[in-house]
Formats: sequence, C-alpha cells, structure tokens
Amino acid sequence: MACSGQLHVEVELKSLAEKVWETIRDSTKIFPQALSHDYKSIEVLEGDGKAPRSIRLINYAEGSPIVKVSKERIESVDEAEKIYVYSIFDGDLMKYYKTFIAKINVIPKGESSLVKWSCEFEKASEEIPDPSVIKEFAVKNFVEIDDYLHTKA
Repeated sequence: MACSGQLHVEVELKSLAEKVWETIRDSTKIFPQALSHDYKSIEVLEGDGKAPRSIRLINYAEGSPIVKVSKERIESVDEAEKIYVYSIFDGDLMKYYKTFIAKINVIPKGESSLVKWSCEFEKASEEIPDPSVIKEFAVKNFVEIDDYLHTKA
C-alpha cells in the first residue's frame, strides 16, 4: 500500500514580493539563464507556459538530485494572491511518486517577501522516502533567485 504525505517550508527573501512573483511566473525563460547550474532548459509543450493547463518540459542540469527530466502541468494561478500550483505528471520523479502536486505562495513583507512552498505526494511504495530533497532544491532555488534579483538590479 502506498503512503501519502505533505511537506511545507517557508523562506524569507530580501527581494520585493512582486519581483519574486514575476521571476517565478517567467521561470520558463529566467530559470535556465539565472540558474543554469540547475536547469538545462524549460520548454513549453502546451499553452503559453504561464496559464493553467500549460505543460512544460523541464530538463535539469547534471548535478540535479534524482530528477533529470520532468513534465509539469500548471494547475492554477492566482495573480492577486501570488499563488502558483503545479503538478509533475511525467519524468523521473514518477518512478518514486504516483502523484506530486506543489504550491508556491509569495507573500509581501514590506520591502521583502516570504515564499511558502508545499507539496502533496503519494509514494510509489512505502520504502520511498519523503521528497525532502525536492523541498531542499526548491528552497535553494528561491534563495538563488533572491540573489539573482539583487545582483541584476
């Protein structure tokens, strides 16, 4: 019998929430440039890469843990609340998890921001560990995006 679970993390960033949100929303273009050590390419397969039901093919760089390629579907976007929900439905991660849905919420905090990342997953088998490595990768990405926003300013 497979196990389900959730992971949550919050990351405080120095950058304005609007800038962080814009970067996440434009991640198809920005992540392979700003985080080329993690993202080889992000290709839009369906839709515009920003709207719900858009599908993106993500090729990760050589140092990526576990996952080298994944297909992601944008499930929902709330521009006003800065909430982005996506699911991984194909690729290396699916060897370990039957379902994987993640949510990003960017919250303004004056001149800075708070990013909340969470995921819900169902393991392919009980022996599979929780996707903590994916959570750590997300945190690393947010911190590096924050650094990118400060160095390009």
